[in-house]
Amino acid sequence: MRAAESGGPSAVVAAGDEETRILLRGLLRLHHVRVEGEARNASVALELLRRVRPSLLVLDVDLADGGFEKLLAGARAQLPGLRIVLVAPSSRPPPALPDGPAPDVTLLRPFRIRAFAEAIAPSAGGAPPGPPP
Repeated sequence: MRAAESGGPSAVVAAGDEETRILLRGLLRLHHVRVEGEARNASVALELLRRVRPSLLVLDVDLADGGFEKLLAGARAQLPGLRIVLVAPSSRPPPALPDGPAPDVTLLRPFRIRAFAEAIAPSAGGAPPGPPP
């Protein structure tokens, strides 16, 4: 059964740097989000999105192929309701993307764990994903 079918939040992590992927994966698991896959570049991430259909994409601007814009556009085209969190260094925020799709949230590093929890929370207003009270 796919994570999206099981009712719990699920995610794909895309980042060129392995340490960044490990950090993001750990933070997602801390917030009870099932990580369905990880990718170093846009093409692998798009294939993962097609196969596992997660509810969340956590995308670092520093992909191995430099194609975060390609991944952002492809993710929106494949899964219009997908929540996308774009992570970027505060010293080098991502450029504005006026002609293409935008992420739901842009999170600048370094960030607080609470800011991450708010970023991955469903946009319908609600608490961050986690076990029911």
